[in-house]
Amino acid sequence: MTRPPRPLPGPARIAVDLLGGEDAPAVVVDGALRASSVDPELRLLLVGPREVADEVVSALPPAARDRVDLLLAAHAVGATDEPVRAVRPGTTVLAGASAVSRGAADGLVSAGPSGATVTAAVLALGRGVRRPPLAAMLPGRAGPVVLLDVGGSVDPAPPVLLANALLGSAYARVVLGVDAPRIGLLSIGAEPGKGDRWRRAAYGRLGLHPLPEGARFVGNVEGYDVSLGDRADVVVTDGFTGNVLLKGIEGAYALAGGEMPPETAPRAAALLGVGGTVVVCHSAAGGQDLASAIMLAAFLHRVGAAAQLKTAVGHVRAVSAQIGAVLRSEVMS
Repeated sequence: MTRPPRPLPGPARIAVDLLGGEDAPAVVVDGALRASSVDPELRLLLVGPREVADEVVSALPPAARDRVDLLLAAHAVGATDEPVRAVRPGTTVLAGASAVSRGAADGLVSAGPSGATVTAAVLALGRGVRRPPLAAMLPGRAGPVVLLDVGGSVDPAPPVLLANALLGSAYARVVLGVDAPRIGLLSIGAEPGKGDRWRRAAYGRLGLHPLPEGARFVGNVEGYDVSLGDRADVVVTDGFTGNVLLKGIEGAYALAGGEMPPETAPRAAALLGVGGTVVVCHSAAGGQDLASAIMLAAFLHRVGAAAQLKTAVGHVRAVSAQIGAVLRSEVMS
């Protein structure tokens, strides 16, 4: 049994990067307004220039304006900038991540370059795994599917894929309510032995090391299994392959004349393995996408996702001790 994330009661303050995304700040303003209108307990910490934040506040009903605060930051990280630029003081994404770190916000949403967002989050919040993955939830015919990594790291090494499986299992419990997630390894065929040397090695490790709390490894899955959703609740891969697959699925929806339904699959990805809630949107995200991301961040805060994922990081560390120095080199000491 699965359930998509739904608005839950309780306060949540989400930092929003006003300068993140190709069409920022207009789409970010639109997304912030949409999210505020449907969630009366949502508070926004708008991170960016005052004039952009004032645009959001002026468009809100007077009764909702006291739910918005401003954190001044003047610099954006552009699509062609190196991710390390995110650590420069005064960037909106670093200011937002730092607000989460010091407790001024419960989560961060950005549609800026994913590499910059990951870099800022790791610097401000710390990380529990060497390669924090981005996890997206996609609509499947039989139910939603968690796909990770979709762009956090392009490293396909078996220790990284195993860490992704452990984190993805915990995330599926949080967002889908799956008691015993089925974990599939994305490959070019369902039979054992299919795929490149990284996938073959990861298959052996996933089969040898029991997953925690009832999760189980179902073997290799193929690309169409992500859309069907009947073989696995979590599909594990590296960030390069996952990002290509995600954009291909989005393109297929666009070709068919529609978009992935946000009520079953937020068009945003959660960054797992860092010390706080961070949600990343595609740089070409629209207003509804940003609203979906803000609501996902609020949902993750309200269900205590960060604490549950911290437990999963502990499982990664425990497995690293079992399989020796190769995996230990991929996990933070």
